[in-house]
Amino acid sequence: VLVISIPVYFYVVDLIWRSELDEHNQLIRDRIAGRLDDQPIEAGELARLLDLWNTLQPGTTLQPAGQWPARRDSIYEITKVAAYTDDDEADRFRGLQSHLRINGRPYRLTVETNVEEADETLLAIALVTGVFMVVLFLGFLLLNRRIAARSWQPFYGTLAALRSFDLARGEGLRLAKPDIQEFRELNVAIERLIERNVTAYRQQQAFVENASHELQTPIALLQSKIDLLLQESERTPGLSALLDSIQTPLSRLSRINKNLLLLAKVEHRQFEEVRELDLGQYVRNALALFEDYLADKQLQVSNSLDEKVVVTAHPFLLETLLHNLLSNAIRHSPAAGQLALTLRERTLLVRNSGARPLEADQLFERFARASQEKVGSGLGLAIVKGIADRYGWSVSYRFADQAHHFLVTF
Repeated sequence: VLVISIPVYFYVVDLIWRSELDEHNQLIRDRIAGRLDDQPIEAGELARLLDLWNTLQPGTTLQPAGQWPARRDSIYEITKVAAYTDDDEADRFRGLQSHLRINGRPYRLTVETNVEEADETLLAIALVTGVFMVVLFLGFLLLNRRIAARSWQPFYGTLAALRSFDLARGEGLRLAKPDIQEFRELNVAIERLIERNVTAYRQQQAFVENASHELQTPIALLQSKIDLLLQESERTPGLSALLDSIQTPLSRLSRINKNLLLLAKVEHRQFEEVRELDLGQYVRNALALFEDYLADKQLQVSNSLDEKVVVTAHPFLLETLLHNLLSNAIRHSPAAGQLALTLRERTLLVRNSGARPLEADQLFERFARASQEKVGSGLGLAIVKGIADRYGWSVSYRFADQAHHFLVTF
């Protein structure tokens, strides 16, 4: 619209300016006619005055006419080189041709005004107008952006609240009540949806925790009964094999139950005590606990641990995170493989050999199997993720150079 309006505007202003020039020429004609029309002047004096007039007034000429024309006045436009100038470039002139009577004889009066001066004026007007239009456009743009920003501010506030919302905290979400009805209704709908999800999540947590507590007693009773049977001296070989086959899944069930209880406690934030801990020392202690396991698989262990790397956490949770990471790395390492730990100021990298990548899509989910070839509780990495989330850390996995990389960023 702006591009189209500029030539239209220029044309309209030019039309108005030409009309003004015609009026200007007509005023000059009327002034001359008022002074010379039907004035008694001697013929010699008149010839001298006309010659002087045509010399001193290059924009007007007054010459004798053969006869009085049928059409009184005519307006025209001509392009020519202006008189008494050093510029050879032709200019555009707006002219008026009219007729006067002097001493009763007809004379032709020509008045011409340079239009190029008007063009320069038009160009200046168009330039100023264009600048004002650009300023006006930018002003409207900034005003529109400011109005849009204020109008969408409730939406972005809701979006920021949703991004920071964590269902694991078990807390609802309270959003602002904006003046815009649509956003207010949206916030109310989101609050209700989140409230239902929080309620369902709390019920799920309560069920898992209660179920784990209820399973503890029967598992302990079964384990004690099996221990008593294993101590019997008169058991048959078949009974011994049967007890051994029961012992393995029962131990796994007990381990899963303990991990579920731990995960529920982490999510319920029951480990409130925190202190500054030397992470390097905790890594060395964890490696010492797995010495026999490492020796059985003949793993080559290397580590690069920066000194005095301090994190703030509960000691038991930090130990659990490190134990689960190391246990997972050892389990998924081939015999005679390599295990490397790198500790820096804000990161801990656990790297172990591997033939193929783990199933990373749900690697940190509950009861997710990192690999179908290895048997585990399916909760180790979920606990790692829960502890990391508890303290605002991040844990990630990638497979590169025939090795698994677990990176914890503090």
